[in-house]
Amino acid sequence: MRRSRVKQRRVRPAVLERRLHQLFILSVIVKGLHALVELIGGITLYMFSTNVIAAWLWEAGQSNDWIERFADSFSTREHHFYAFYLVSHGIVNGAIVGGLLLEKRWSYYATFVVLTLFIAYQLYRYSYTHDIGLIAISIIDLIVMALAWNEYRLFKHRLHH
Repeated sequence: MRRSRVKQRRVRPAVLERRLHQLFILSVIVKGLHALVELIGGITLYMFSTNVIAAWLWEAGQSNDWIERFADSFSTREHHFYAFYLVSHGIVNGAIVGGLLLEKRWSYYATFVVLTLFIAYQLYRYSYTHDIGLIAISIIDLIVMALAWNEYRLFKHRLHH
């Protein structure tokens, strides 16, 4: 009886580690898809003038007060900020995702540093915009960081054995 309990204790951590690894891979893929959407969105913003985008926002804002307020305040400066932010954020996240999927050591360190900075900036922006999307992205970033930490721990263990 005692022997079967010991065996169960060994199996459970292995199953848990496998599930956490699967969740890590899924979260990194979601992060990669998000990076791709950001990159496409940023490039798209660069392709159109501020006036064209403002006109689209006004059109969309006729059924949504939030979009209408955003369209009213949309400026060339904001246009350039969003385009740059989306492209740079997409490139950085894409590089991290690629590194994590290829199990590159630098990508674990980059994940912790870059996502911490992104979260800090997203929360700072949230304090001004109250955009719940920033909170959602920050939560996803925290989950990716926690799972990356577990993966990094396993990565170091594999290197030493």
